[in-house]
Amino acid sequence: MFNDIGALELVTIVVLAILIFGPDKLPKVIQDVSGMIRKLRSFSDSAKQDIRSELGPEFKDFEFEDLNPKTFIRKQLTENEDLKEIRSSFDLRKELNDVTDAVNSKDAAPAPAAPATPAAGTGPDLVKKPSAPAPEARTPFDADAT
Repeated sequence: MFNDIGALELVTIVVLAILIFGPDKLPKVIQDVSGMIRKLRSFSDSAKQDIRSELGPEFKDFEFEDLNPKTFIRKQLTENEDLKEIRSSFDLRKELNDVTDAVNSKDAAPAPAAPATPAAGTGPDLVKKPSAPAPEARTPFDADAT
Protein backbone atom coordinates (compact mmCIF):
# COMPACT_ATOMS: atom_id res chain seq x y z
CA MET A 1 0.00 0.00 0.00
CA PHE A 2 2.75 2.44 0.94
CA ASN A 3 5.52 1.00 -1.21
CA ASP A 4 6.63 4.37 -2.52
CA ILE A 5 7.18 6.07 0.86
CA GLY A 6 10.86 6.58 1.60
CA ALA A 7 12.61 6.83 4.96
CA LEU A 8 12.73 10.64 4.93
CA GLU A 9 9.01 10.85 4.16
CA LEU A 10 8.22 8.41 6.99
CA VAL A 11 10.28 10.44 9.47
CA THR A 12 8.48 13.61 8.31
CA ILE A 13 5.08 11.98 8.91
CA VAL A 14 6.13 10.84 12.41
CA VAL A 15 7.43 14.31 13.32
CA LEU A 16 4.24 15.95 12.04
CA ALA A 17 2.11 13.46 13.99
CA ILE A 18 4.02 14.25 17.18
CA LEU A 19 3.64 17.98 16.59
CA ILE A 20 -0.07 17.77 15.75
CA PHE A 21 -1.26 15.27 18.38
CA GLY A 22 1.46 15.64 20.98
CA PRO A 23 3.44 12.85 22.62
CA ASP A 24 0.67 12.19 25.16
CA LYS A 25 -2.20 11.60 22.70
CA LEU A 26 -0.17 9.93 19.91
CA PRO A 27 -0.39 6.33 21.29
CA LYS A 28 -4.18 6.63 21.65
CA VAL A 29 -4.49 8.01 18.09
CA ILE A 30 -2.37 5.13 16.74
CA GLN A 31 -4.59 2.60 18.57
CA ASP A 32 -7.74 4.24 17.18
CA VAL A 33 -6.40 4.28 13.63
CA SER A 34 -5.23 0.66 13.76
CA GLY A 35 -8.61 -0.41 15.21
CA MET A 36 -10.41 1.44 12.42
CA ILE A 37 -8.22 -0.27 9.80
CA ARG A 38 -9.01 -3.69 11.34
CA LYS A 39 -12.75 -2.93 11.25
CA LEU A 40 -12.55 -1.78 7.62
CA ARG A 41 -10.70 -4.95 6.63
CA SER A 42 -13.23 -7.20 8.37
CA PHE A 43 -16.10 -5.23 6.79
CA SER A 44 -14.45 -5.59 3.37
CA ASP A 45 -13.87 -9.33 3.83
CA SER A 46 -17.48 -9.93 4.91
CA ALA A 47 -18.76 -7.88 1.95
CA LYS A 48 -16.63 -9.97 -0.42
CA GLN A 49 -17.97 -13.19 1.08
CA ASP A 50 -21.56 -11.92 0.75
CA ILE A 51 -21.02 -11.01 -2.90
CA ARG A 52 -19.44 -14.39 -3.66
CA SER A 53 -22.32 -16.25 -1.98
CA GLU A 54 -24.91 -14.17 -3.87
CA LEU A 55 -23.24 -14.70 -7.26
CA GLY A 56 -23.68 -18.45 -7.02
CA PRO A 57 -21.58 -21.47 -7.94
CA GLU A 58 -20.86 -20.37 -11.52
CA PHE A 59 -18.69 -17.55 -10.11
CA LYS A 60 -16.82 -19.65 -7.56
CA ASP A 61 -13.43 -18.75 -9.08
CA PHE A 62 -14.26 -15.02 -9.16
CA GLU A 63 -11.54 -12.85 -7.65
CA PHE A 64 -11.95 -9.15 -6.97
CA GLU A 65 -8.35 -8.58 -8.01
CA ASP A 66 -9.42 -9.60 -11.53
CA LEU A 67 -11.41 -6.37 -11.75
CA ASN A 68 -8.12 -4.49 -12.04
CA PRO A 69 -7.71 -3.87 -15.80
CA LYS A 70 -4.06 -4.96 -15.86
CA THR A 71 -4.85 -8.22 -14.08
CA PHE A 72 -7.90 -8.85 -16.26
CA ILE A 73 -5.98 -8.40 -19.51
CA ARG A 74 -3.05 -10.52 -18.28
CA LYS A 75 -5.43 -13.31 -17.25
CA GLN A 76 -7.32 -13.20 -20.55
CA LEU A 77 -4.11 -13.33 -22.57
CA THR A 78 -2.63 -16.25 -20.64
CA GLU A 79 -5.77 -18.38 -20.23
CA ASN A 80 -7.41 -17.94 -23.63
CA GLU A 81 -7.06 -21.24 -25.55
CA ASP A 82 -7.28 -19.59 -28.99
CA LEU A 83 -4.39 -17.28 -28.17
CA LYS A 84 -2.32 -20.18 -26.85
CA GLU A 85 -2.94 -22.02 -30.10
CA ILE A 86 -1.93 -19.02 -32.19
CA ARG A 87 1.14 -18.40 -30.06
CA SER A 88 2.26 -22.02 -30.32
CA SER A 89 1.71 -22.12 -34.09
CA PHE A 90 3.90 -19.06 -34.62
CA ASP A 91 7.52 -20.09 -34.19
CA LEU A 92 9.75 -17.04 -34.56
CA ARG A 93 12.97 -19.05 -34.72
CA LYS A 94 11.64 -21.14 -37.59
CA GLU A 95 10.58 -18.02 -39.46
CA LEU A 96 13.99 -16.40 -38.93
CA ASN A 97 15.79 -19.55 -40.06
CA ASP A 98 13.64 -19.67 -43.22
CA VAL A 99 14.45 -16.05 -44.01
CA THR A 100 18.16 -16.59 -43.31
CA ASP A 101 18.21 -19.66 -45.55
CA ALA A 102 16.47 -17.76 -48.32
CA VAL A 103 18.95 -14.88 -48.09
CA ASN A 104 21.98 -17.18 -47.92
CA SER A 105 20.80 -19.31 -50.83
CA LYS A 106 20.22 -16.16 -52.91
CA ASP A 107 23.76 -14.97 -52.19
CA ALA A 108 25.25 -18.38 -52.98
CA ALA A 109 23.36 -18.88 -56.24
CA PRO A 110 24.11 -16.52 -59.12
CA ALA A 111 21.34 -14.09 -59.90
CA PRO A 112 19.45 -14.78 -63.13
CA ALA A 113 20.35 -12.53 -66.01
CA ALA A 114 18.05 -9.55 -66.18
CA PRO A 115 16.73 -8.35 -69.52
CA ALA A 116 18.64 -5.47 -71.00
CA THR A 117 15.58 -3.25 -71.26
CA PRO A 118 12.65 -3.48 -68.89
CA ALA A 119 9.34 -4.45 -70.41
CA ALA A 120 6.72 -1.80 -70.91
CA GLY A 121 4.60 -1.20 -67.81
CA THR A 122 7.10 -2.59 -65.32
CA GLY A 123 9.05 -0.57 -62.80
CA PRO A 124 12.81 -0.16 -62.54
CA ASP A 125 14.98 -3.20 -62.07
CA LEU A 126 15.58 -3.38 -58.33
CA VAL A 127 18.08 -6.24 -58.59
CA LYS A 128 20.65 -4.24 -60.54
CA LYS A 129 22.73 -1.70 -58.68
CA PRO A 130 22.01 1.79 -60.04
CA SER A 131 24.93 3.52 -61.65
CA ALA A 132 26.38 6.59 -59.96
CA PRO A 133 25.10 9.86 -61.38
CA ALA A 134 27.44 12.03 -63.36
CA PRO A 135 29.24 14.69 -61.27
CA GLU A 136 27.29 17.52 -62.89
CA ALA A 137 23.98 15.74 -62.20
CA ARG A 138 24.60 15.54 -58.46
CA THR A 139 22.92 18.12 -56.30
CA PRO A 140 25.32 20.48 -54.61
CA PHE A 141 25.92 20.13 -50.87
CA ASP A 142 24.32 22.93 -48.89
CA ALA A 143 25.83 23.25 -45.39
CA ASP A 144 23.11 25.72 -44.30
CA ALA A 145 20.34 23.23 -45.09
CA THR A 146 21.61 20.61 -42.67
